[in-house]
Amino acid sequence: MKHQTLEELQSIADINPLAAALLRTKTQRIERWAELLERDPTRRLVSLTGTEHLHPSVRAEARAAGSPITVAFEDSLLRASGLKSDSYGEAKHFFELSDWELHEIVCSCQAGATMHARWAAGRVRRTINGNRILAWLKRHMAH
Repeated sequence: MKHQTLEELQSIADINPLAAALLRTKTQRIERWAELLERDPTRRLVSLTGTEHLHPSVRAEARAAGSPITVAFEDSLLRASGLKSDSYGEAKHFFELSDWELHEIVCSCQAGATMHARWAAGRVRRTINGNRILAWLKRHMAH
């Protein structure tokens, strides 16, 4: 084994200071997104319009400056973990969400033209925790 100085290693290695903190699981990424939204709970965010009516290819490219997805994309840790843009399709892929789940967070038919970040954070967290009322109903309807 050859001993090398830190300077020698830095010249040959790709060292990313955020590498140890990268968010590797869906839950970690979604928790981070919710935390970012909760930092400024009264921030007014912009909704995306009619995502459920858009052709899938158009929906994937849809974006709105100042949306809940923009809040995620502004974060250097989420970008270092792989978030490439603030488009609907990239958020769907990166956060591993269904169209229905992302629609519940960002679409204007859910929140109107704008929403508070606190509201969006609750919707983001629901993708991890699920809708408890719906889960309860499903359990009790099965019996």
